[in-house]
Amino acid sequence: MSAGDRHALVLGATGFVGRHLVLALGQAGVRVSTAGRSHESYRRLARWLAEHGHDEAPADLRVDFTTPSLIEGELDDVTEVYNCAGAYRFGMSADEARRANVGSVRAVVAFAARLPRLRRLVHVSGYRVGGQDPRPWSEEQRRETYRALGAYEASKVEADAVFQSEAERLGVPWSVVNPASVIGDSVTGESGQYLGLASTLRDLWRGGLAAVPGNARTFVPVVAVDYLARFMTLLPVDETAERASYWLLDDDTPALPGLLALVAEHYRVKAPRARVPVAVLKRLPRRLTKADPETLTFLSSDRYPTGSARAFAARHGLTMPDTATTIRRWADRLAASRFGDAPAGGRRFTGPGGVRTFELGQPDAPTVVLPGLPVNADTWAPVVAALGQARAADLPGLGMSAGGRDDWPSWLTALVTETGARHLVGHSIGAAAAVEAAAAHPDAVDRLTLVAPFFLQARPARAARLLARRYLDRVSPRALAERLTGDPAHAAALHSSVEDLRRGAAATAARLLAATASPRWRADLRAELTRYPGHVHVVVGSRDPLSTEGRALLDTLARATVTVIAGAGHHPQLTHPEEVARAVALGTRPRGREPFSPSGRSARSRG
Repeated sequence: MSAGDRHALVLGATGFVGRHLVLALGQAGVRVSTAGRSHESYRRLARWLAEHGHDEAPADLRVDFTTPSLIEGELDDVTEVYNCAGAYRFGMSADEARRANVGSVRAVVAFAARLPRLRRLVHVSGYRVGGQDPRPWSEEQRRETYRALGAYEASKVEADAVFQSEAERLGVPWSVVNPASVIGDSVTGESGQYLGLASTLRDLWRGGLAAVPGNARTFVPVVAVDYLARFMTLLPVDETAERASYWLLDDDTPALPGLLALVAEHYRVKAPRARVPVAVLKRLPRRLTKADPETLTFLSSDRYPTGSARAFAARHGLTMPDTATTIRRWADRLAASRFGDAPAGGRRFTGPGGVRTFELGQPDAPTVVLPGLPVNADTWAPVVAALGQARAADLPGLGMSAGGRDDWPSWLTALVTETGARHLVGHSIGAAAAVEAAAAHPDAVDRLTLVAPFFLQARPARAARLLARRYLDRVSPRALAERLTGDPAHAAALHSSVEDLRRGAAATAARLLAATASPRWRADLRAELTRYPGHVHVVVGSRDPLSTEGRALLDTLARATVTVIAGAGHHPQLTHPEEVARAVALGTRPRGREPFSPSGRSARSRG
């Protein structure tokens, strides 16, 4: 059967596995229809597919698991059905879990039995629950299973048995995939799912994982979502896959302690050495373990029958991607998205000068924002979004970037000579980095926008410098907002900055803050700025003005302009993001030497 003769119906298409399956089917040339609960969820799926290069949206159908018909519409030419529907959620009641995962399976099999051209019904089960005896369960067996495993896993076990028994009873040709923990795309690391193993990586990233659960043999295998999706697309065209179940995972996945050590090394955090046996975890209160009791059944040393899946993949020329590389890429995407707390898209880790660097915004955009102290690139996200062709990058050792002050020369060189950075927007300490980059590579940097450049302003108070490290290690978002802006209402915008400070950025921030008072460094920066031949645009808040010396220096520069944002302080990106975006955009165009406001009107500095 050629791809052009295939018509796939995907249930649960808006979920993690489902949307990657729709993408893989589309890439294989298969016509796809999706059945979802709402048009809004379909629109989100269509947008996601378009963002991933699949512009031909699948047909949009409604599914209702409470009705006998299940799906309305002309589906007589459907050749394959993929059941990715169900609830992946811990803490459900037994009745809720059975409705979501067992009742839905019954309905799907009954629906598939009515399709005249059906070649295969593919069901997504799980590596811990697959391969069940399809004989009907007794009430006693059901009670014992749900009590032992918890509602979610027990419902998946029962669903696996029900799927096989109902498909056999109704004569439906079937295949089952039993994937391990499904992690991100093997190329991009993209996931969008933050339960299970991802939550353990979140604790590791944030320094909250005191011990590894289980023992040295605990095996939590993984599989890349794109590999799983491609495997599934091949099942309907292989007659030997009918009435077969396949365990999809990498047998060489490191045991859990090794897996976490791999990610810890990549994250540059300490891997926990202590281990807590599962039996002990089950007895400890949840407030201490911070683990849902239902997840503990996945902490096992069991191995799984993967031979048939490996043979199937080899027969079709499908190669499993390197698992260690996939884990690292997945870990990067999880951290870049702050484990789901940050808006999706436009967030990544890069490596200019060999330094692991966090960026947000448009990749390779010519305008690059270098954030100040003690905040991170996230505080500049609204400005970057308003600018469009722009990005923000955490300086080495700050925000989510690795490295430190010694990495500036090589890092800045790579930034401006290899990544296309032509317009540097430096804020506070970032202004120093921008000037140093422009001084070292004047032909590569077209213009500078310096926001609150400390070396053109008054020196910081000595008390603030001395207290910086201890303060930054413990400060709350609310207290930091009051300190930086005078208004605790900006606390939400500083949550991620506080998280980064507690992860280790506080030490680098404190050292750099102390260095800002150095007369020699301030003088060197002013001298380098004087020698820079390009356009210089300085942006300051009226409450954080230029010093007399700084104003005098700018008056000597023929191609320098100044914007004063009324009512702003040292962090205008937090309090006046729209005005900052307009100022940065205006600063990309040559103007006269008269200071100007973000609206373009002439304005004198207030200090």
